[in-house]
Amino acid sequence: MKKILFVTSEVHPLIKTGGLADVAGSLPIALSELDQDIRIIVPKYYGIKLTEEPLYRSTIRINNRDVNIFETQLPNSHVIVWLVDCPEFFSIPGNPYTDEFGNAWSNSAEKFALFCRAAVEVAQNRAYLDWKADIVHCNDWQSGLVPALLTLEPLRPSTVFTIHNMAYQGIFPQETFHALGLPGQLWQPSALEYHNRLSFIKGGISCADHITTVSPNYALEIQTADFGYGLEGLLQHRRHDLNGIINGIDLEQWNPAIDKRIAQTYTVETLAKKTLNKTAIQQKLSLPEESSIPMIALISRLVEQKGIDLVIQCLENLVQYPLQFVLLGAGNKSYEHQLKNLSLLHPEKISVTIGYDEDFAHLIEAGADMFLMPSRFEPCGLNQMYSQRYGTLPIVRRTGGLADTVVDAMPDSIAQQTASGFVFDEASVSAMLEAIKRALFVYDNKKTWQKIQKIAMQKDFSWQQSAEQYLALYRTL
Repeated sequence: MKKILFVTSEVHPLIKTGGLADVAGSLPIALSELDQDIRIIVPKYYGIKLTEEPLYRSTIRINNRDVNIFETQLPNSHVIVWLVDCPEFFSIPGNPYTDEFGNAWSNSAEKFALFCRAAVEVAQNRAYLDWKADIVHCNDWQSGLVPALLTLEPLRPSTVFTIHNMAYQGIFPQETFHALGLPGQLWQPSALEYHNRLSFIKGGISCADHITTVSPNYALEIQTADFGYGLEGLLQHRRHDLNGIINGIDLEQWNPAIDKRIAQTYTVETLAKKTLNKTAIQQKLSLPEESSIPMIALISRLVEQKGIDLVIQCLENLVQYPLQFVLLGAGNKSYEHQLKNLSLLHPEKISVTIGYDEDFAHLIEAGADMFLMPSRFEPCGLNQMYSQRYGTLPIVRRTGGLADTVVDAMPDSIAQQTASGFVFDEASVSAMLEAIKRALFVYDNKKTWQKIQKIAMQKDFSWQQSAEQYLALYRTL
């Protein structure tokens, strides 16, 4: 049994802004089910959702501040969560990264440096918790100082650093390094120094014993200039200590057989019932109620990374085909405006809902026939996995985790029963349109379409698979 400290800036359902929280709320549970002693450490934010009063455990002194450690449990599990309590940093309205008005915190470096130091004290059994880590598993830049600080400890645990998105790096001026009072020996290119600036993510990449990212393909992509954001050289240098492990999905929450958020549950055996969910969407959105018309869906943040500009250009073309397009998302105001205009021009074909609604997201996954994800980059992606589980065939660009989880429906892959969606290479309108046309062509052949749906629905995207790969990695350290 390994003692694992899982260091994260967010964890679902306590506090969530993105995919990291989903990983932090699922992977530790899967590891505990493999009989590992895993503890999560996360800041005690103002907005944290706790079902009961947390238990006070200890007070430690960090940078002339008293920092309290509280204890709670991850809901529906036995996983212990330690909360790092420092009211002047964390008990302020807003989310982990921005204030209540959406502005980035001006003191992010100070906040997360204190959090990292607390994690080191806990890992080294200096926090009066009577527990010492064998493995410290850090996630994204907010925990990047932990592997660096641990290199200075004589008897230290092994460290793993997981990159969920290379685009966010935690870079600050050199003065911040000195203001934080970090050990001088860490100010060097092999640790925290990055072009005369302080880089939190570099601390994780340079100093961790092993680096992972959230899909095998993304692990290769971040070693190139297009995806490495200036750290591709360092990642190439450490390529022997770098690999990708695909995230899992919550198989209880995303299961068409028992999903309470959809209009009609169904299984591989009762696939014909799936169309009742399409009817429910058409009724909800006042679209023409036709069960045979192909419905393409997109649920996403409306930002350039997700290829939304390509979708907007493509829709001009798509409205010529007999289909319906349903979108749920929010983001760039210009994209929101352009999409809304298209839906007003073609109300019988295009429906756009600005915002996010979990119940509606489930209904869309269940009712649509195809799910569009034309991302420019996608470290892992979850919707393409949800979609396959619901027999809603994804149309994706060959990048990151999309390339690792969707098998293009070509004559050979259909014959070998591995096809599970439609894949295109170039981030262009023409390449995406070509893939959509291929999907529409196959959709007209009901027998082939159902065959691919059934293959997709039976793929294993469980967290247990990912947890076993992480455990195998921990054992090599």
